[in-house]
Amino acid sequence: MENLEKQLICPICLEMFTKPVVILPCQHNLCRKCANDVFQASNPYLPTRSGSLTSGGRFRCPSCRHEVVLDRHGVYGLQRNLLVENIIDMFKQESSSSKPAPERKEETPMCDVHEDEKINIFCVTHGVPTCSMCKVFGAHKDCEVAPISSIYQTKKTELSDGIAMMVGNNDRMQGIISQLEEACRAIEENGRRQKTLVCEKFDKLYSILEEKKREMSQKVTAEQEEKVNYIRSLTRKYGDHLEESCKIVEKGIQTMEEPEMVVFLQNTKPLLKKIEEASSTAHLDKVERGYENMDHYTVQFNKEGKALRSINFAQDDEDEDEEDEDTGPSAEEGDRAQTVPTGGAGSAPSAPPSAAQQISPAPNPTKNIAST
Repeated sequence: MENLEKQLICPICLEMFTKPVVILPCQHNLCRKCANDVFQASNPYLPTRSGSLTSGGRFRCPSCRHEVVLDRHGVYGLQRNLLVENIIDMFKQESSSSKPAPERKEETPMCDVHEDEKINIFCVTHGVPTCSMCKVFGAHKDCEVAPISSIYQTKKTELSDGIAMMVGNNDRMQGIISQLEEACRAIEENGRRQKTLVCEKFDKLYSILEEKKREMSQKVTAEQEEKVNYIRSLTRKYGDHLEESCKIVEKGIQTMEEPEMVVFLQNTKPLLKKIEEASSTAHLDKVERGYENMDHYTVQFNKEGKALRSINFAQDDEDEDEEDEDTGPSAEEGDRAQTVPTGGAGSAPSAPPSAAQQISPAPNPTKNIAST
């Protein structure tokens, strides 16, 4: 019987279930009044009617913490457990028919001062139970007292309300903890997403710099190849002229060794003409001083470096300009790398001279020969 009685104890009021008994979806049982108290503590702002909730809501089972969702009928929409109610009736009938246990009288608390007196009243002034003798002759003779039964019901109701309130508070705390955990997960996810976006922006900036470096390097390479090819072609021309001059010198030495004067004189005239023509280099181009310099491709990135070092996260009012910045480098941005001449700080920047601009025009060799 004792084991059965333990199974019929409500987890809220800690007393035997009071009909009607409702069964929760998790198969645990509660007094309907206790279920209503827990529900009101968990949903303090829902509308009520005659002290009972009339609209749907939710609360947690005090035994297993399972969340119970109610419809518009509130706790009155929960199904009654008629089996438990019948067991309670049978248990009460069996208990009333059986003899009271003799040890019940021995368990009645006795007064510490008057050992033969039972504690049967409650001192409201001091908040402690006491006996009638203490009220008449003892320390509580001037105190306000009340029957034990009335104080017992009052305190029991207060304790039940306190437990229900704590259950509601625990539910709210659990909800706050769930919200905080969700916020933590959201922060981590948002952080990963923003770091990915930042990396994408920097990768796009890297690609712009790489494209600009390749474009400027191609300009330098183009002029380098142009100048090198021109110098090599001029070297071949001078080499051909030198070779022709060596042949004329060799021919002149052979003529000097001619013993016959007539033959010598016959060969001298054309030879002298060739010597005169070979001695003139007016028909060969000459390289101007500083033609080999490439310093006009010097770049300065002071402003750009400051701009890069000032990169920071955009403010809300700058977000709308982001699309214009992502369209790629414009024609004006292509000229950001400033070309600086090496002739001095006051000189204006100029375009790199071509081979035709660097080389002086050669005079007509036919005119030189005719003038001689």
